[in-house]
Amino acid sequence: MRFLLSLLFCLLAGAAHAAPAKAYLSIIIDDLGQSEARDTRTLALPGPVTMAIMPDTPHATTFARQVHKAGKTVILHMPMDPATGPYAWHPGTPLPELAQRLDAALAKVPFAAGINNHMGSRMTSQPEPMAWLMGELQHRHLFFVDSRTSAATVAAAKAQEVGLAHVSRDVFLDDVRTVEAIAAQLQQGIELARRQGSAVLIGHPYPQTLDVLEKQLPRLKSQGIELITIRQMIAERGNQAMPAHGKGGRYSNR
Repeated sequence: MRFLLSLLFCLLAGAAHAAPAKAYLSIIIDDLGQSEARDTRTLALPGPVTMAIMPDTPHATTFARQVHKAGKTVILHMPMDPATGPYAWHPGTPLPELAQRLDAALAKVPFAAGINNHMGSRMTSQPEPMAWLMGELQHRHLFFVDSRTSAATVAAAKAQEVGLAHVSRDVFLDDVRTVEAIAAQLQQGIELARRQGSAVLIGHPYPQTLDVLEKQLPRLKSQGIELITIRQMIAERGNQAMPAHGKGGRYSNR
């Protein structure tokens, strides 16, 4: 009997160790500031969804203020090569010019608590500018979210080197823009959170994405999933860079 009780105890202890006691999810919606209707619908999503606002959009500043007033997190969705435009970072651009573009972008998106990269599959693989950026964000008390648009990204590694508060994306929600595919990606994120304790998801303000999130976010709690802010996620992960899991998205066009 004593042996059986010991065996049962070991099995229960092993099961408890295998599955995290809590499962946390953070969701970021990119590409905001372009459409008042889409922005308003996104802001109305339940829970602490992070709003990533592009600086070169007509509603960037106004919407950033609305998000802040609503008590949700604003981050700058910083354009990086192959993105174009007046704020975009490109390989080979002198650091003073990159600094000027960062300043201008942050001025367009007030109340930004951090930044993530818009596109950037070529730029985030550049060690020197990424190292400079992480030092600059540290100086400004801003965090960084590596969208992981490229398997060759060094952004999170450079953030780690300087001890910058940061986190990396795990799942893209809407590379395939159908309700069925997006729901499947959300479920993948939930399952990942259950396995490893947390997951960071990135989506866009597409009607299909918002349809899925409006329906599914209120159900997370009943599934044992807690939706938390991106700052809470950074604290939960202890600033440690984590690899992407599951579908990584289409690296070549971001």
